[in-house]
Amino acid sequence: MTNRRSFIKTAAIASAAVALNSFKGKPEENDFSSKKGKKPIVLSTWNFGIQANAAAWEILKNKGRALDAVEAGVKVPEGDPKERSVGYGGRPDRDGRVTLDACIMDENANIGSVACLEFIKHPISVARGVMEKTPHVMLVGDGALQFALSQGFKKENLLTEESEKEWKEWLKDSKYKPIANIENHDTIGMIALDASGNLSGACTTSGMAFKMHGRVGDSPIIGAGLYVDNEIGAATATGHGEEVIRISGCHLVVELMRQGKSPQKACEEAVARIVKLTKNRNKDLKDIQVGFIALNKKGEYGSYCIQGGFNYAVNDETGNRLIDADYFLK
Repeated sequence: MTNRRSFIKTAAIASAAVALNSFKGKPEENDFSSKKGKKPIVLSTWNFGIQANAAAWEILKNKGRALDAVEAGVKVPEGDPKERSVGYGGRPDRDGRVTLDACIMDENANIGSVACLEFIKHPISVARGVMEKTPHVMLVGDGALQFALSQGFKKENLLTEESEKEWKEWLKDSKYKPIANIENHDTIGMIALDASGNLSGACTTSGMAFKMHGRVGDSPIIGAGLYVDNEIGAATATGHGEEVIRISGCHLVVELMRQGKSPQKACEEAVARIVKLTKNRNKDLKDIQVGFIALNKKGEYGSYCIQGGFNYAVNDETGNRLIDADYFLK
């Protein structure tokens, strides 16, 4: 009888252990490092994300669609001549031409993008037009401009006096070297989850200052600078676009979340891949900055970057705040 009782007790303990392990699953499947989930919620990159979030939140708090929120949000820095890396007031390329890139993606995998677009203050709205009014997903250069004008967008000079002065100063040496965390901001990427539980995202930039004419970074490329999967989550990136493109960064982040990783862990792994490839290419990691932000279907979010200095804004029912992202180089 004693042996039988011992056998039953041992079997019960073993069964409990199996059940517990089954509940735990893989470590990343139960990672609670992400911020607590809420909806609606909107995230955006850099310190100008505070003002952008505020515009997006006006739509989200009234149960508006995430797509409308992200478009309205990123239009704030696009239209601000004091912001030197997005839209009107953005730094020109080495020929003195302000060329803009943007993309947008909704909950149904509808996508629109423009690249190397000149003379139009709000490229994000042109990208939405491409998504909704053409059979294509990307228009570039003169074709993008022709489409914008056909849709009633106003052609205007985007090169501000301040940006022109800086460009002419740069021409004295014409030395091109990307600078990490330039002016403490770069591309604005925005991702949002609305009250209906749907995700959308937008990304817009004037690109790297004094780039070669025709250079396009990650910002208008779906899967690189932005990706949304309404079943899983959304991610957007900022920083040196060539490095983000190299790993299809935002698609990678979302796919890692699909595998069960938290938004935080997914961003960390994407950065780790860039770090590894950079070392393999014998490049100096200190010259590179890439940051990711991610949001899952539960409203949990996370962020990670290569080096310190990147921050992002979060707006939900508890308020709008700026957060310094964790980073690799310490």
